[in-house]
Amino acid sequence: MTHSGFSSPPEILTARLRLRGHRVDDLAACHALWGDIDVVRHITGKPATREETWGRLLRYAGHWHMLGFGYWVLEDRATGAFVGEAGLADYRRDIVPSLSDHAEIGWLVSPQWHGRGLASEAVRAILAWGDANLARPCVACLISPDNRPSLRLAERVGFRVWTQTIYRGDAVVLYRRDGNAPAGATEASST
Repeated sequence: MTHSGFSSPPEILTARLRLRGHRVDDLAACHALWGDIDVVRHITGKPATREETWGRLLRYAGHWHMLGFGYWVLEDRATGAFVGEAGLADYRRDIVPSLSDHAEIGWLVSPQWHGRGLASEAVRAILAWGDANLARPCVACLISPDNRPSLRLAERVGFRVWTQTIYRGDAVVLYRRDGNAPAGATEASST
């Protein structure tokens, strides 16, 4: 897919969240998130260094510029507080089955915001945005079989188990959602 990209991600507003592009001054909050072993236990298995977090922010910007989709910062609309990150990516993973025809969705919420339904709210808004803006027919996600909250969230927003496989030596469950499949009710608006 050829895309001219965006200079910055569109802002998406939900009932409780503002989804916006990453900024340089997000590095500290992003590093606190990715550097927390309890947060990344089921994702990378090890806390990120500040350098690795900086590389991640640059990849996010590159996704938007080159592909026209990427990750957003999740901000609490009432306070402006950093809640986490979520978005769509094309990581070109060496995985079987291939994800080459899929955008891949991911989400990560700071522990103090867990249990409020904010990840679901963000994912629904991103899926609605993707349905309206992506040329790819399907969205996929890979989740550790031990990450029960994310497994439940994926199913709640319309993903179905595709297969179980191994990625980088670890078991993962691949989920898939066909384009325009119901993502649940959302009050998202894009600006």
